[in-house]
Amino acid sequence: MEYCKVFLKPKKEESLLRFHPWVFSGAIQSVEGEPEEGDLVEVYGANRRFLAIGHYQIGSIAVRVLSFTSIAIDDAFWVERIRTAYELRKTLRLAGVETNNTFRLIHGEGDNLPGLVIDMYARTAVMQAHSVGMHYARHQIAEALKAVLGDTLQNIYYKSDATLPYKANLGSEDGYLFGGEVEDIAVENGLKFCVDWQKGQKTGFFVDQRENRSLLEHYAKDRSVLNMFCYTGGFSFYAMRGGAKVVHSVDSSAKAISLTKKNVELNFPGDPRHEAYAEDAFKYLEKMGSNYDLIILDPPAFAKHKNVLRNALQGYRKLNAIAFEKIKPGGILFTFSCSQVVSKENFRLAVFSAAAQSGRSVRILHQLTQPADHPVNIYHPEGEYLKGLVLYVE
Repeated sequence: MEYCKVFLKPKKEESLLRFHPWVFSGAIQSVEGEPEEGDLVEVYGANRRFLAIGHYQIGSIAVRVLSFTSIAIDDAFWVERIRTAYELRKTLRLAGVETNNTFRLIHGEGDNLPGLVIDMYARTAVMQAHSVGMHYARHQIAEALKAVLGDTLQNIYYKSDATLPYKANLGSEDGYLFGGEVEDIAVENGLKFCVDWQKGQKTGFFVDQRENRSLLEHYAKDRSVLNMFCYTGGFSFYAMRGGAKVVHSVDSSAKAISLTKKNVELNFPGDPRHEAYAEDAFKYLEKMGSNYDLIILDPPAFAKHKNVLRNALQGYRKLNAIAFEKIKPGGILFTFSCSQVVSKENFRLAVFSAAAQSGRSVRILHQLTQPADHPVNIYHPEGEYLKGLVLYVE
């Protein structure tokens, strides 16, 4: 099949020769043909040497690379990429394990499929496209999922209305590509939770905090725990299993609080240790006393674009400063940033500034990141988005 061709300016092929999976619009010298957004295009150096094939798009990232070799992007390609990703999850003992049926199967560039995210919840795959090319390929991807997962797959839910470029005017609607038998109870490390993949944030649950929730469980015994920005309560029920004295979950969304209560009840029916509050995080922190000796701060991304980075860092400083001020002596703070544009260094500096402002003695116990089912392509360091610190506050 003939594809349109993208030719790069002289000396602009270095990043592709280092296998970085993006071609920026400023690197393009000329385009042969008239590709539309989402089309497959071939990328060539100024010397007309083949470099890559990928999805063409409008914006600063002009091509998302699918392969650095000249291959057909056909049904066999999708099956091979998804099978490779699934085998990795089996190696990680996430797939095919009785105590866990929740994991990320495809993590964009980390699985050499830029623009695609697929999370597994029991027998349901929730697919999210972040590029027009992946949107157009959704039915091929669904067929590949069925081929690789077989009878273990009952549903494929496509949820991309909020993640596709809005200027593309695709008229995309979320819905089932396969199945529709909704069983929304999933299992993570032996704990149950309800997943609202139709109306919830992201794909319905924050799978990327699984190992950090497990770590928190080991620190929870006999502590009073505050889970800020709790969403569906993941950290809360891990804390309860860890033996916490009391657990308070706070989120500004009444729907999130309802789901948190449902999840706690699934695992600890009638347990009086848990209370949940639908309230603004900053207001709750400002008015609370020094009641907690374990606090989790896991806010939504404060910065999605570099032009708001400064405001985001101020937000992290303010949030952590209040926690340092209020936490009991000997308390433990789990604090996170999931903003890709906030570097580890920037996040640490914001937290350190907050600690200095409080005047408390603070020590780092752990430096946290995303789990192995959210792999970082070594040639694409931008894929490392989740940063976390576990701090001991005297």
